[in-house]
Formats: sequence, structure tokens, C-alpha cells
Amino acid sequence: MYESMKGMLAKANAEGYAVMAINAFNLETARGVITAAEEMNAPIIIDLLQDHVKSFFDCDILTQPIIKMAQAASVPVAINLDHGHDIAHLKRCLHEGFSSVMCDASALSPEENARVTRGIVELAQTYGASVEAEVGNMGRIDESGAVLTDDEMYTNPDVAIKFIQETGVDALAVSYGSTHGDYPEGYVPTFHFDIVEKIKAATGAPLVLHGGSGAGEENMRRSVEAGINKINVGTDYMIAQREFVAKVLAENPGYDYPTLVEDSWKAGIEVIKRYIEISGSAGKARS
Repeated sequence: MYESMKGMLAKANAEGYAVMAINAFNLETARGVITAAEEMNAPIIIDLLQDHVKSFFDCDILTQPIIKMAQAASVPVAINLDHGHDIAHLKRCLHEGFSSVMCDASALSPEENARVTRGIVELAQTYGASVEAEVGNMGRIDESGAVLTDDEMYTNPDVAIKFIQETGVDALAVSYGSTHGDYPEGYVPTFHFDIVEKIKAATGAPLVLHGGSGAGEENMRRSVEAGINKINVGTDYMIAQREFVAKVLAENPGYDYPTLVEDSWKAGIEVIKRYIEISGSAGKARS
């Protein structure tokens, strides 16, 4: 079942759980996301990072096969453009059939971020698509390599509340302690749940956690309790597959390649299923 995130996240918001959004970058990784969701009877979001779409496939080539997989799935599936900062490309993805897009104008001033996002919300509505946006910066380092202060990194709740009210965005990614990519081994980040709670109390809007990989199970469960309804994970899904391949080839360099691809894909599925369990979305596809 192919859907936008809007209804999916509204249901999660009403029932107090989060929908997993897993980064994929080709047909095989997208297939793995859907398979894991079907095995857990859970709604799922396939996040296609804009940089991956530009690097690994043109949106008009692989979008339709992934949409067909979503349409054939036994659970609700959304396809979301992740971190869409190139507005022209974002518009093209809407035209090609993405059911959701993330308009990431968070590097701009709050006023300009709201203006750009509001325009995308209006456009997406003509396609029946939903829109996610971001206020704040994920991680201590920005795109230029500059180290951010707390005020620059963490989402200001008052700014976020005003942003939601002005843009009508369907979901908002907030920064309250996570970062993209992998963490050092054994490191668990400190989350500031009060940021999420204040925004949720004032708006009731679906909120999003980016950088879920390595965030820690307790942090994720508490995030859902605080008001998070979408959790993004990419790194752990890819690491599981990479580590499986490295281990198998070290032990058996002649491992059959088609079997290797299939088996590494299965290793990634197990990671997704664990996150679905943590998010509370298991069994929620048709409940």
C-alpha cells in the first residue's frame, strides 16, 4: 500500500508510537525495508536521501520500480525524499511520484526557512504529498565544518512552534541531542527531551528524530514517550550489511556473489525489525 506520511504519522501520533524511516539507495535496500515491515506488520517509510538519489540513480529511473514495490506491499509504505535542500530537484521528485518530501532549508534563517517550506507545502498539496521540515542542526559540526554552539545546534522550541503554525508542515525534525552517522563505540548521546515535550504540548504535531542509529534504545523509547512519531535510521542498516559481507568474504573469499547479496540483505532486515520493535510500530499496519 503506497501512502504519504501524513495519515501514517497522524495515526502514530494518536496512538503514541513512531514509524521507522529507513534510508535506502537502490532497489535491493528498498526491498529490504519493505520486507522487514511486512514481517513485523508495521507501517514503514523509505527515506531516499537527496544526495544518494543524485549520486546513485536519477529519480525518473528508479522511482517507479520502488513505487511499484510499495504499491504491492501488504503494509503502508511511504517514499520520502530525505534532506531535500535542492528545491528544483525536490520539485522534480514530487513530479516523479514521491509521496513525501523533506524540505531541508534549516541552514537558512528561521524566517527564510519558513518561507521556502511554506511554498513546498503548498506545492506538495497539489500532488497529495506530505512535507517534513527541520528546525535546528543535527550534530556539532555544520556543513562548512564549523563547530556549533548549543543555541545553534539544538532546536529552539519557540521558533519551532511558530514555524509549524506558519508553514502547516506535516512533520518537523527537531534537534535535541542526536547526530547523523555513526557514534564512537560505547558512546550514548544525551538527549534533551524537554525540547520535544514543549513543542509537542504547544502544537500536537508529529515530530521527527534524525540520527537514530546508535542513539540508544532507552533514548529512542523515551523519545517516543515525549512525542516523536518518526525515527530515521540509515547507518545501522548499512553497517549490518557491510559487516556481514566483510565477515563472510574473510572466511570464504569464493562465496557466491548473488547469494552474498541476498544474505547481506537479510542481515540488514534483522536490524530494521529490531528498530520497529523499539519504535512501538510492530503490528500497527492494520490495527
